Amino acid sequence: MKKIGILFGQERSFPMAFVERINSKGIDGIVAEPVRIDKVMQGESSGYSVIVDRISQDVPFYRAFLKNAALCGTAVINNPFWWSADEKFFNNCLATKIGCPVPKTVILPSRDLPADTSDQSFSNLAYPMDWEGIFSYVGFPAYMKPFAGGGWKNVYKLHNIEDFFEKHGETGQLVMLLQEEIEFDEYYRCYCIGGKHVRIMPYEPRNPHHLRYQADFGPSAERLKQMEEIVLRLNQYLGYDFNTVELAIRHNVPYAIDFCNPAPDAEKTSVGEDNFNWVVETMANYAIERAVDQKDGRDNLTWGEYVKRSSAKKKLI
Repeated sequence: MKKIGILFGQERSFPMAFVERINSKGIDGIVAEPVRIDKVMQGESSGYSVIVDRISQDVPFYRAFLKNAALCGTAVINNPFWWSADEKFFNNCLATKIGCPVPKTVILPSRDLPADTSDQSFSNLAYPMDWEGIFSYVGFPAYMKPFAGGGWKNVYKLHNIEDFFEKHGETGQLVMLLQEEIEFDEYYRCYCIGGKHVRIMPYEPRNPHHLRYQADFGPSAERLKQMEEIVLRLNQYLGYDFNTVELAIRHNVPYAIDFCNPAPDAEKTSVGEDNFNWVVETMANYAIERAVDQKDGRDNLTWGEYVKRSSAKKKLI
């Protein structure tokens, strides 16, 4: 019997629907359930062929559990090793190399010194930084947000230099991104599952949270194909099995605004019934596919093109 588990936190609608959808299919030799952990011993199997991870970004214990499970052959969705290494600034840097338009973005050192450091720890950092060059490159208005954060926490809209220094003074030890504002005509949030299934959803981030999926615009067939190609390219290079990409359309160009969301919102009350049904069904089918392909004693993780090409290059040397 192959078990598919889902690891989650406070959410309820998606995890329970995901488990029920898989079990309702009645596939011989496959069963789904919420993950149960009563002990974690080094090098010992978790007992799951597949685990869908929805919470380890907030719980370091779970991340360690998932890495051990992966080493023992579990297909973890998403790859916990890559997820541990990835962050939003790297994603933007990668996008510039694979032909995906992104806003002009810089990374900033934290306003306050990190714990257990002193000013001597930053001997290589210029003081003051080239603020004139940074502001000239990004421009105003701009957004400032954590380089590795999630959701809308600690996000600031900045109108000028004075506004920047005032708000940056509130960020403490957070490492922040300063990013060009894309004044968009349309905005889309796009699910990507398995690096091959895409759901493009009109999304209005300026609406109240519960109304953001109620937008009065939609893509043309040409725009839909263009956005699908961008979403697939980004996720195939990053190697995420489950992710969302946010695209802002400015002057007919789709800019990737945020595409490091490996535990994307899938609550029914948030995304709406049609999107919810799509993500539950598609994710259930993909998890079953991964369970069928899973083999004990081998690496069953997904690795993106960036890592695979880097590894192949090393092997040639």
